[in-house]
Amino acid sequence: MGIFDLFTNRRDRDAVYRLYAQIVGQARSPEFYNLCGVPDTVAGRFDLIGLHAYLVMRRLKEMDDQRGADLSQRLFDVMFADMDRNLREMGVGDLSVGKKVKALAKSFYGRIKAYDDGLAGGQGDLEQALRRNLFLEGDPADYQVSRMAAYLRESVAASSQWSIEQLEQGLPQFNLPPATATADASSPSEGSDQAAESAKRPA
Repeated sequence: MGIFDLFTNRRDRDAVYRLYAQIVGQARSPEFYNLCGVPDTVAGRFDLIGLHAYLVMRRLKEMDDQRGADLSQRLFDVMFADMDRNLREMGVGDLSVGKKVKALAKSFYGRIKAYDDGLAGGQGDLEQALRRNLFLEGDPADYQVSRMAAYLRESVAASSQWSIEQLEQGLPQFNLPPATATADASSPSEGSDQAAESAKRPA
């Protein structure tokens, strides 16, 4: 069965692709890499796509109805069909692609549980979940991990306003990336440097 056979009509197919495109577009925001320390690697980009897919799927699960479950499954299928395509474009052989996609799917399910557990716990629990997953290949500063933890919690809260109709149209409204959401976008060291420079200026 081809990927297009997963959808009942053209409108459904276009909507779920639009939804996935919104997820990928948000995950490509440079602030995540430049200001939050997410590794700009294949794994880091996959994890940011997974993080935003998690937000959508978490909201669909909260709706607890068949429409939400169906859309979540279609989104999952499109996401991993795209992973399959990307692996092939990277030169992974046909015999290995299937195994790698299964491994990615398994790791995605692991991240879902890690983020669910982290959100259910305290700030430290969520930060540790992010360190073990989103920042696996990186060495972020503490404030960068805290920034991403705050972004995830705030995004989960904001997603409670998403309706099934909105998501079926492929139009989630993600929060602004960290450090663009507020005017205070500098790191602690940057803020100290700016304060020091201001102190040198004549009153």
